[in-house]
Amino acid sequence: SDGSPPVSSPQPRVLLLLANNSYKARDFLSAIGYVDVLVTVGSDHEATLAEEAPDTTLPLDLDDVEGSVRQIVAHHDRFPLDAIIAAEDEGTVVAAAACQRLGLTHNPPASVRAARRKDVMRARLHEAGVPCPAHRAYPAEVDPRKPACEAPLPCVVKPASLSASRGVISADTTTGVEQAIRRVRAILDQEEVDHPGRAARTIVVEEFVPGAEVSVEGLLVDGELHALAILDKPDPLDGPYFEETLFVAPSRLPPADQTAVLEAAAGAAAALGLREGPVHAELRINDDGVWLIEIAPRSIGGLCSRLFRYRSGISLEELILRHALGLPFPGAAGRAEEALPAAGVMMLPIPSGGVLSGVHGTDAAAMVRGIEDVVISIPPGEKVTPLPEGHRYLGFLFATGGSPEAVEATLRKAHAKLEFLINPVG
Repeated sequence: SDGSPPVSSPQPRVLLLLANNSYKARDFLSAIGYVDVLVTVGSDHEATLAEEAPDTTLPLDLDDVEGSVRQIVAHHDRFPLDAIIAAEDEGTVVAAAACQRLGLTHNPPASVRAARRKDVMRARLHEAGVPCPAHRAYPAEVDPRKPACEAPLPCVVKPASLSASRGVISADTTTGVEQAIRRVRAILDQEEVDHPGRAARTIVVEEFVPGAEVSVEGLLVDGELHALAILDKPDPLDGPYFEETLFVAPSRLPPADQTAVLEAAAGAAAALGLREGPVHAELRINDDGVWLIEIAPRSIGGLCSRLFRYRSGISLEELILRHALGLPFPGAAGRAEEALPAAGVMMLPIPSGGVLSGVHGTDAAAMVRGIEDVVISIPPGEKVTPLPEGHRYLGFLFATGGSPEAVEATLRKAHAKLEFLINPVG
């Protein structure tokens, strides 16, 4: 602290941690207007700090947890904070550690770290008896022949600490495992160049779990999971890459399966020790039951959270803010999930690498009955990279309808009207 007196305010103050190229900045800042709080944006990206024009800004190196916590505590001495929220994975550990230091509502930092490391998360879940894929972890520099000989086939190769399906590759032969290991290693090498020390140089090789995949969105309140939605993923995710496209709610799973999915998500959160705030879990269901694939102490990625607004009129970001500040939820937030209207989002995949020169058909897609919004999130002239090396989407389609089936059909119809013009580099 510089010795200046604290700046008092009748409004609560929230520190919002945003990563570089955050999709979620505008939605959180819009929700802050409904909740009537002051906001400080903390980020390691100067453009993010400049563009969002919050009440105050705080430059942070989100990879330096202890250094960021010291800065946040000093900022708190001047501008007392009532909550700290991380919009993406990159800020979750900093948020938990700073909240612990300041006595604010938080998850245990060790639990958040475990959730961010797929190898640690798998081990914790196995110890707690939560069904999840069997796995082995290897240093990135491993001779690829070793994991190839030990891998259960088919299997999935992935980095231990990247998100958004980046570097996730399936393989069904020993040669395929070796190739996947080399490719994931190259991705980690590039990540080390772009963000030194951020990603663990660990590669996880795990059994492939077949079945339908869903995600669970919820809020943890004092260790209890309050489910907001089960989202179906109608497109099969069988590899070789795992590019998520469609999310549709309400789920079409039978009620018994939905109950089992929610129990598995709650069990996974408890096994890791997560207790407060948003949870995004991904699970698969097959004849052997429900399998936990991922769980993270954050909300769903990209702009996908907007489908909650189309269903209930209340944004997911507003619910997250209200929970963090101990405020009551609006009445509509307590409606039964199955009573809400059907809605869905399609994340527009990048079909090939190169430079995006333009997008045709956005007006035609927007005119499809049931489409609520068409968002192209990458401007022309930018380089685009598909999975598994890339981690961005070209944009998002949002739809509502009388049933999940109608919503899915609407999204597919609108997507068919879009044409992405991508010029190969060089």
